Order: sequence, then structure tokens, then C-alpha cells
Amino acid sequence: MPPLATDLFDYELPSRLVAQTPAARRDASRLLVVDRAKHTLAHHAFADLPQFLRAGDTLFRNNAAVLPARLTARRPTGGQVECFLLQPAPGPADGEQVWRCLVKPGKRLPVGATFAEVGGAFGAEIVAKEADGAALVRFTTPDREPITNVANRIGRVPLPPYISRDDQSQRDADLERYQTVYADRARQVAVAAPTAGLHFTPGLLATLADAGVRTADVTLHVGLGTFKPIVTDTIEAHAIHRERYELPAATREALAQTGGRRVAVGTTTVRTIEHFLASAGAATPANFIGDANIYIYPPCQFRGTDALITNFHQPRSTLLCLVAAFLAPGSTDGIAWLKEIYAEAIDREYRFFSYGDAMLIL
Repeated sequence: MPPLATDLFDYELPSRLVAQTPAARRDASRLLVVDRAKHTLAHHAFADLPQFLRAGDTLFRNNAAVLPARLTARRPTGGQVECFLLQPAPGPADGEQVWRCLVKPGKRLPVGATFAEVGGAFGAEIVAKEADGAALVRFTTPDREPITNVANRIGRVPLPPYISRDDQSQRDADLERYQTVYADRARQVAVAAPTAGLHFTPGLLATLADAGVRTADVTLHVGLGTFKPIVTDTIEAHAIHRERYELPAATREALAQTGGRRVAVGTTTVRTIEHFLASAGAATPANFIGDANIYIYPPCQFRGTDALITNFHQPRSTLLCLVAAFLAPGSTDGIAWLKEIYAEAIDREYRFFSYGDAMLIL
């Protein structure tokens, strides 16, 4: 088939529909239910989710926790620096804390440049620059406190760029709400929340469990690549990002079970499941660690995902491509239907993106 033009995955969104804050209650978000077999749409609240799942289904969810990764500091000259923690660098010397980071203003911070937090929480030096624009930053802290502990005390929540925050006044609220209720706080490996999971509450999960719906966890280290727009003329020319994931033995067993649907909570979970089944399958150690570089777009097929819970995604994004593929696996028909679904959501003023409403595709 000919290459798919990126323009096929573009749409116009009124700025008022970009959610700046979450719903007052997590499960009060709206839920657009898409039935692929009947080709129908229905409008509900997320709290209605138990109506559409049944005993034997398994919710596969990404339990990665978000680190408050934005740190602010000053150069010796007084200039302000923003340092965004991405991931620990491999193999630093014992006792060193070296991280891959994004730093601003990057062009004014060459190798050897130093900066420090004004209250003395950390000092930092840029030790290398990488081809993709990231920097390797060596941190020093009083009593060798882990920089992650510092970030949890004073770091800003890494909200996506379309959410506006003028100051830290909403930090506490964002720390709570830009995190799933089932996030494993020992795995602060995400620089963006797996946002489809933000709608769940402990009570909703308990209701689903009482109804015989099981859960299984994956951990995908969500990176900034999830926000990278497609700037090439065709979908196929885009270089997909790579993200580390962990898949425990219990989740592998859940994937192999029969008799119920495998319901993925979010595109990060789909990436994990589909990459694992395509590249590793059953021939793996009990606890599998991999790097998901899978690129899912029409007319892809799906090996391990029977239903999908997802938010509404940005135009010209790889996430939009994945949803279009899932609407009509094995064909490109999902592209046109996705446009119709999004037009309906816009007409009914659903809230879009990370803090917005959700869609269930059955």
C-alpha cells in the first residue's frame, strides 16, 4: 500500500477543549464508548465503566509513577536554569549521580557549565552533550542524598506543554492528580503520566474486582517521545521513540489466559503488550525487561489487546495513529472513523489530552 500522509491524522481542536485541570473527581470524567462490532458510539461517565466489562476480563495497566522531574537552579552568573531529569545515565562511578537531562537554556550551557539550587539542595555540572539534545549532568547533594529525593521535595510536576502553570501554586494538586491511584511509588520512572489510568479510583477498582475483573501490571518508563509530533510528510518516515518496560511473570501468565478480554489501559500498555508478544513471546525469563520501539499505525494487527481505554490525543501524534489502527485492525478504515469520532467528541465538548476525558473501544 502507498505511504500514509501525516495530514490524515490532523484535526482542528478549539483551545477551550484542552483540559487545564482534571475533573473534580477522577471517575467523573466523561467516557465515549465505541463499539467496533456495531459501529456505534455512546456517551457515559467513566464511573459507568463496570457496565461494559465482565467477569474474566483483565485490565492491563501501567503502574509507572511520575517523578516531579523539573528542577530549577541558578548559574554562578545568576542566570536561571531548568533541568528536566530524564533517566539515570548507565554506569557512573560509585557514588556519582549522573542523569540524562534536558537543560534550558541548552545552548548557553556547554560541557563544564555549573549551576546550583538556590537553597543548596543540589549542585550540578554538565559533563557531556548528546546528539539528541540531552545533556549528562552530574549532581552533588548534601550527604549524598539521592537527586530523586530532592526532586520529590522541590521538583515541579512534568506536565505536558499544553497545560499552563504560571507558578507552583497547584503543585500539591498536580502531584496527586497527575498520578494514577495504582502507581508504584518505588518505580518513579515516568516523565509523563499514563493518562488513561488517571480516571480510576480505589472504589471503582474495587467494584470491578467484585465483578470478577482482574488486573495485571506492566511498567513502561514513559519518555518525552510520547509528546513528539510527527513532522514528516508520511507516517512511515517518522522515527519512533524507544521506551524501557518491565513485564513480571504474573502479567505474562495473565496474557496467556483465555476466557476473557485483555483490556489495555492506555497506549503505553498497548506498546508494552504488543512489543512483548511480537519480539519475545513465551521464550523469556520470568521477569522480562525490554525496550519498546514498536510503531503501531494502520493497517497493523494486534496480538494481545482486545479492548482499549484511552484519552483523546494530539493531532499528528503516534498515539493517534495507534488508536486509528485499533479501530479497524488490518485495514486503514479506522482513519476515517477516528475523524468522525473526534468530530463527535468536539461537537459535544469533551475535554481533550492528559487531564481530559476518556474513550473505551470495545
